[in-house]
Formats: sequence, C-alpha cells, structure tokens
Amino acid sequence: MQGPRPFLIGGQWRQGKTVLPVHDPFTGKVLVEVAQAGPDDASDAAQSTSDAARQMAALPSHGRYHLLQKIAGALYDRRDEFAQVMTAEAGKPIADAKREVSRAVQTFTVAAEEARRIPGDVIPLDWTPGTDSHLGILRRVPIGPVLGITPFNFPLNLVAHKVAPALAAGNAILIKPAPQTPLTALLLGEVAMEAGVPPGGLNILPCDNAVAEQLVTDSRFKLLSFTGSAAVGWKLKALSGKKKVVLELGGNAGVIIEPDADLELATQRCAAGGFAYAGQTCISVQRIFVHHSIADLFTTKLLLQVARLKAGDPGDGGTVVGPLIDQGAAKRVEGWIAEAVSQGARVLLGGKRLGSVVEATVMGNVTPTMKVSCQEVFGPVVTVTPYQEFEEALEALNQSDYGLQAGVFTQNVDKIFRAFQRLEVGAVLANEIPSFRTEHMPYGGVKDSGLGREGVASTIEDMTEPRLLVLNLKTS
Repeated sequence: MQGPRPFLIGGQWRQGKTVLPVHDPFTGKVLVEVAQAGPDDASDAAQSTSDAARQMAALPSHGRYHLLQKIAGALYDRRDEFAQVMTAEAGKPIADAKREVSRAVQTFTVAAEEARRIPGDVIPLDWTPGTDSHLGILRRVPIGPVLGITPFNFPLNLVAHKVAPALAAGNAILIKPAPQTPLTALLLGEVAMEAGVPPGGLNILPCDNAVAEQLVTDSRFKLLSFTGSAAVGWKLKALSGKKKVVLELGGNAGVIIEPDADLELATQRCAAGGFAYAGQTCISVQRIFVHHSIADLFTTKLLLQVARLKAGDPGDGGTVVGPLIDQGAAKRVEGWIAEAVSQGARVLLGGKRLGSVVEATVMGNVTPTMKVSCQEVFGPVVTVTPYQEFEEALEALNQSDYGLQAGVFTQNVDKIFRAFQRLEVGAVLANEIPSFRTEHMPYGGVKDSGLGREGVASTIEDMTEPRLLVLNLKTS
C-alpha cells in the first residue's frame, strides 16, 4: 500500500486527516506513517461494530470454529512476516517474536475449540409448591460490541487475547492498538478479513488518547477490555459508564527462593523471566527474595546466568535483551537505577544504557521504598533481597500495590500451600517464575494489577451474558 498505512472500519481501509510515524526502537528510524482516526472515524467505527454485532451473534458455533481456525492457519502461514513486523516496530528480539506468533496461533486455536463448547445449564425450578411444572434453561449469549485497547509489548498475542474470544463468543470487536505498535494489529486485520470475518466484525483503529476516551464513553460498546498501565486503566474504568470493564494492568512480580530449592532451575528461570524482552512485561521477574543461608550462592549463580544474555540488535537471533520501546523509556530506567544507588542500593551487574538498550541489571541492598522495588520498572532490572524466615518473605512480597503473579521455589508442599493462601496475587506458581503464562489459563491480578481474568475461556465468560428461559411444562 502506498502512503500512510490506513486503518480498518467496516471491512474497508481508510485514511485519516492526520498521521503518526512508527519508529524502530533500536535504530530510531521511521518505519512508516500510520493514518490516525479522528472523532468522526471513531463514531463510524463504533457504529460499524454495533451494526456487525447481530451478524456475529447469528454465526453458529461451527461457523465461529472454522473462522477462528482459518485465522490460526493464516497466522502460521505468515508467521515469519508477523515476527519481522514485531521486531521492527516493537524492538522485540526475533526469537521472542517468533514465539509470540506461535502463541497467537495457539490462542486462536483454543478459541476455536471453546467456540464449540460455551456452556449452558438446565435448572430445576420445582422447589416450592406451585412450581411443579417449571424448568429453567440457561445459555450464555454474546454481550454485544466490544472495545479492546492493547499495549505495545505483545502487539500480536495480547490483541489475539481480545479478538479471538470476542469472535468465539459471537461478538464484534474494535481494537485500538498501542501507538508504538499498530502495524501488527493492522496486519491481523488483513488476515481476519481474508479469513471471512464479516465487515465490522473486527475494526482496527489507531487514534490518539482523546479519541480513545471518546470510544470508552460510547454507550454502544457493552464491554471495555483494557491491557496497559494501572494509571490509565483505572482512569478509563471511571469514564466507562455502565459497560462491563476488564483490566489487565501492571505488576512488580516477586519470587521467593527457599533453601531446598533447585538453584540451577531457579537461577535459569529467574534470568529468563527478568530479562526477556528487556523486562517489558507485566509479569517480568522484578523482586527476588532469597533465604539468607543461600543468598550468596544464589546471587553468584544468577549473575553467571545473566552475564551470558546477549543484548543489542533485536534482529540478531541470539539477542535476549533488546531495546526498550524508546529512548525515553530507557532513560527512565537508567534514572531509577541511579536513584536507587544514591539511596544505598548496589549494582551487582549491568546498569548502563546505550541508546535505547539498557544492560541486564541485577541490584542488591534494595529497600522496599525504592522505585526499583515498589513500582513497576518495566525494564531489565532485577533486585535480590535476603530474608530470614518464610513468613517474612511472604510479607515482603505482599508489600506492593500490585498483585499479579508470584513464584515460589521450594520442595516443601506445606510452604507452597501457605504461599497460595497468603500471597495477594492472581496466581502462585510453584517451582516456576511468575512470567509463566499459557493461553487457556485464567490470568489476571488483584489490587492495582487489575480487574477480572483473561485466558480464552475466562474472557469468553466476560464477553457473554447468562440468559434464562423459564418453561411452564404444565399441559393440563
């Protein structure tokens, strides 16, 4: 396509009155300009999504199944193209980008299966005299037009986690992608149209914040699904009116390492979880609490693992730590590291910035009030803190405004269940890092980490409403 990359409304590609450049985070060069939707475009897109809702709801489950399978197949066939686009616009290392495409294929495949088994129930209503002949049939019906707002860090799979369940449930959906990474979402729009999604069944609308807020307040949308920062998410919830809201927000994930832990496994997994995609995931390992008796040994092993991680060009297949999304983000992380050092923390490894790339950084002597501990770094920074007793570690991990996921490495089943009972998070992972996620598991958090759960089946439940049919079977 010549000129600015257009957006998608009602099965048609449109140009807007303004454009926004998309930059390569590693080189800073402009990749392409993307047309931006204005207020009138947003109103048209909301109406298009609303108009398509009835057609989407009328699709039988086998129709939704085959549609989603076609999208999954097309994603697989074009997997190299999608991976290259993500690496270019998000700075995601190419190996991670390829894994993300594979995950998105799985997301659509799982959604296809779930489309054929959205549950219902038969409810006996003859509990009191006079109701002898009554019976209830409960089914879940599509909620209606859905608005999805997605972040830059997983520009394909986090879009897929909104689009695939919406289509599986029989809903039309409008996606507002992150301004840094709209190209992957627009490419998915191409795939969806070619697979046969009805016009308006999926609209893709890059736009500025003011237009996005217009969409959030539009009563034609029945559900807002937002993934992004806590500050923006809670603000949009306040603006959303009567519509249902699902929020997947930030985190500063913690890990507890007990003396009986498999240290080779723990250090390998913590290195992977803390520094993949330069730590730009909401479940990136950020705070590691290690029993004092093994703190030195664990830290040494962790530093050896982290020192092996290759940083730099995301197009290099061996790169693990690529650039942050832009130089502003990299300078912020660099500043937080320097501030922590000025407050008494120690940099055990890394800590330097070159352009938009920040070295994989491990810090010690960190206190709970330092930004690198109490806030979401969203960068390649991990802190290591010793503790005396297991209860102390649980308390320290809970000392956070966030509560997304947490990891506990121990062979003691009793301690695993104590962590499961005590930790204020959406999921506890035993002998695994909190960065672990599969496409069908319920995923979400508490406190400032969000509201509701994703995971295909969980999202389908949010994107449907229960409807009861009461039958009076009395015939005489």
